[in-house]
Amino acid sequence: MAQHNELGNKGEQLAVDFLIDKGYQILERNFRYQKAEIDIIAQKADIICAVEVKTRSTSSFGNPQDFVKPKQIQQLVKALDFYIINNDLDVEVRFDIIAIVQNKSGSKIEHLEDAFLHF
Repeated sequence: MAQHNELGNKGEQLAVDFLIDKGYQILERNFRYQKAEIDIIAQKADIICAVEVKTRSTSSFGNPQDFVKPKQIQQLVKALDFYIINNDLDVEVRFDIIAIVQNKSGSKIEHLEDAFLHF
């Protein structure tokens, strides 16, 4: 497996563990709809969160969350809309980013709630 894929998989597992520790229930991992993939769909109370996980080994080239692009946001919105309708859910929806910088000195995790409001 390519090193960047390995880092991404480790980052997603760190994000899942982080969310569980914060009281979220993990509903789906790597949910696919058309061209979109939602890394994690989680629920806390009556809020469903689509969580995009961005993992980098350094922030030298920018923060991990800076790598979420507008087209990707559009695709994530479509995918979560499909998920909500397909599962006949009546819940609030939120889009979060979990930004992780992981390297030899450890891991730094930042949870950005309602992250797409800032784009």
